Amino acid sequence: MIEHGVLSTASGEYPESLIDTLKKLTMLDGVSGDEKPVRDFIIELIKDRADSWHVDNIGNLIAFRKGTGLGKKVMLAAHMDEVGLLITGINDNGLLKFKAVGGIETRVLVGKRVRIGKDRVPGVIGYKPIHLQDDSERKSTVKKSGLTIDIGAKDREQAEASVSVGDTAAFDYDPVEFGDQKLMAKALDNRVGCALLAELLKDRYPFDVYGCFTVQEEIGLKGAKAASYAVEPDAAIILEGTTCYDLTGTDEHMMSTRLGDGPALTVMDRSVISDRGLFRFITHTAERLGIPWQVKRTISGGTDAGRIQVSGRGVKVCTISVPCRYIHTPVSIMDKRDFFNVLKLAEGTLAGLAGWFSEDGNAGAYGFDQNQSGGESDV
Repeated sequence: MIEHGVLSTASGEYPESLIDTLKKLTMLDGVSGDEKPVRDFIIELIKDRADSWHVDNIGNLIAFRKGTGLGKKVMLAAHMDEVGLLITGINDNGLLKFKAVGGIETRVLVGKRVRIGKDRVPGVIGYKPIHLQDDSERKSTVKKSGLTIDIGAKDREQAEASVSVGDTAAFDYDPVEFGDQKLMAKALDNRVGCALLAELLKDRYPFDVYGCFTVQEEIGLKGAKAASYAVEPDAAIILEGTTCYDLTGTDEHMMSTRLGDGPALTVMDRSVISDRGLFRFITHTAERLGIPWQVKRTISGGTDAGRIQVSGRGVKVCTISVPCRYIHTPVSIMDKRDFFNVLKLAEGTLAGLAGWFSEDGNAGAYGFDQNQSGGESDV
């Protein structure tokens, strides 16, 4: 329920201005390796919230908040980059060849609008019209080699006046609010995490906090590796937008998460097995605060947690995610209540983390048993 610009959730009320910030973040283009527009926006957002900040050699933005004496370091991580395209060639007829940057299903690309380079040159990904396809073409899957980007240029020379080989292209879709508290936008993976991390930097904690807005997650978790070696944290919480496929006809065990069921916690994926003690502490926090939560059921994909965990002498990690339908497309969808509940859960976790540290993250006290929780036990 929204009244006077405030969204009410089961765990409290939050200003709709946070959604406005998220929308602005999704409207920026930051394909992996080309995150500067997103980073510049975040710097303006957090520069007065951090005691200091810097951009490292790979492009990570690392903001520092001094703790009040505990002597521990906590890393909060959210990646700035999004999936997109890289221009690899310009044909004589002015059409652009490209490769995917990150995991994009080829069928998603057909007919989509894109914007290219720093000037955001508009284009569309074209494909052979159905009227001209033979039977085999109509029955076969779309091949990326058959796709090009049309920017309206009549020839190579005219195209080269606007774009260059090596430019990145992002989906050209602005955010839309619709239905029951839903937001549709490109790049919710992972501008949701960036918006949440920026908000968490408003507070000061007993431990030192390093807010790491990382680069190149979509092509191998590269920025997180560099940042974690620089920070050498004792524990890390990764804020993400994760897969959600809760649609009709899907087997229950394949529904990685459900929209509206709250923050999704990762037990295991292809990159990481979360720290048992930290995982359980977060679930206890959710139960204590009355926040709905769920376990991410599938183990596909990976997050920055995978690189952070194995850096230095090892790091206790756990990922808290906002479920997003149709991830890695220009029309991913989230439930605003999930977004705010992730924020509430992260706030509550950080508020109590000093006590968890004092118990040395006792895994026995915070095991994976979920019999008393609102989470799902099938993982």
